[in-house]
Amino acid sequence: MSTPAPAPLWKCLAWFAALWVASVAAFGAVAWVIRLWLKP
Repeated sequence: MSTPAPAPLWKCLAWFAALWVASVAAFGAVAWVIRLWLKP
């Protein structure tokens, strides 16, 4: 049984960047909703 070859470096970096962008966007969206909610 052979193990699959590891993914290329660019693919790993692309996944890391996509996860980072998604987390920053989610955090920004939550912060925006909280600001709207707390706005007098």
